[in-house]
Amino acid sequence: MASAALTKDMTRGDPLKLILRFALPILLGNLFQQLYNMADGIIVGQFIGTDAFAAVGATGSLSFLIIGFILGCSTGFCIPVSQTFGAGDAVGMRRCVANILWLGIGISALVTALMMITTRGMLTLMDTPENIFSDSFHYIYIIFAGIPACMFYNVQAGLMRAVGDSRSPLYFLIISCVINVVLDLVFIICLGTGVEGAAIATVISQCISGVLCFLWIAKKFPMLHPHGAEWKPNAAIMARLLTISLPMGFQFSITAIGAVILQSAVNTLGSDIIASISASSKIQNIVFAPMETLGLTMATYCGQNLGAGRIDRIRLGMRRCIAVSLLLSLLCCLMVTFGGRYIALLYIKAEEVAILDNITYYLRICGIFYAPLSLIFVFRNAIQGMGYSVPAMAAGLFELAARAIVALGFVRSVGFTAAALANPMAWIAADIFLIPMYLWVIRKFTKNPPPVRQTES
Repeated sequence: MASAALTKDMTRGDPLKLILRFALPILLGNLFQQLYNMADGIIVGQFIGTDAFAAVGATGSLSFLIIGFILGCSTGFCIPVSQTFGAGDAVGMRRCVANILWLGIGISALVTALMMITTRGMLTLMDTPENIFSDSFHYIYIIFAGIPACMFYNVQAGLMRAVGDSRSPLYFLIISCVINVVLDLVFIICLGTGVEGAAIATVISQCISGVLCFLWIAKKFPMLHPHGAEWKPNAAIMARLLTISLPMGFQFSITAIGAVILQSAVNTLGSDIIASISASSKIQNIVFAPMETLGLTMATYCGQNLGAGRIDRIRLGMRRCIAVSLLLSLLCCLMVTFGGRYIALLYIKAEEVAILDNITYYLRICGIFYAPLSLIFVFRNAIQGMGYSVPAMAAGLFELAARAIVALGFVRSVGFTAAALANPMAWIAADIFLIPMYLWVIRKFTKNPPPVRQTES
């Protein structure tokens, strides 16, 4: 079977080697994703101007609120697929796939309609500065119109990763990135479409990557093709999928609400500060990619091993993953401390000295706290991979509370330093909840493990 060559059973073999081999294509995919996000920022900042760059940046937290929900749901949908794959339940896996597709259509249509109605009001509530409001609105409105394309691609990429194929989504993402950059150049530089061109390029590239994933799954993954009655919507399966996916989606959104509150406070500090934090965030998105990738890998690893009843392998894999993640956090801290200002020159012109100084200061403060951030990625995804999405969502409440306290209590009075400390405080707050929760979950499964499927160690 063609799909057997592409899938990866993570219930046997050396855990660290499996984790790193599975993570590498995801890491490359994340880096390419950030590269084309960088391309948007670079082209907008260099060819339209700082205000246009700030306009796009001012939508970042709102985009995270909604697109993060879609990404969370897409990831959550695929956890039961990894569990049924690990358990060797082919019929159950195909039924999950069918119901995922029905739910994906419904959720993406509902969220798109909602955002078409509320986007302008949300930007107003966020105190988006008047000089960048129009560009911000037109950019994010188009991005939200492309929500179905975003869901289409991410669900299919998630399905492939759930059965152990992290390479194929990478190839399609690379193609999408190249198309996005080319379209950015065409729309913004050649056609002069402004920030709307960057948004249109993003949506088109997502559509193309989604179609390519669909064709690839149709050809190479017969194990993911539902047959006959398996296509019928099943209330019990949908309930299970929603129980896992909605908390994961809301976890992103709850975290993003804190970011929206913080962005609202930052917006009162002016467009230069918005540009400083926007550029810093884009740099950190690249730096975070290795740590985030390890977390995403652990969702599949823990899901498959839970399905196989191998709690011992989950424990071993987690210990090794945590060690690697902490080492990466140190390297990332050194990168932004000594190289952040130079990377920022991709977005901000060299004569904007004050903005560059702000970026350097912001990155050095955040870099000190990358270790607790790295633990969030590992523990949150491990808990989600074992089916406990609601506790992971609760960790988002801790992040929300920390960001809101800093944003509402200190940003307006203290200024930029408080804005720089808001995210680190949220990371620490999330760890205070996630680490004990992981220990509780793993102890529970150790005392009452699922049936063990026979595998080689």
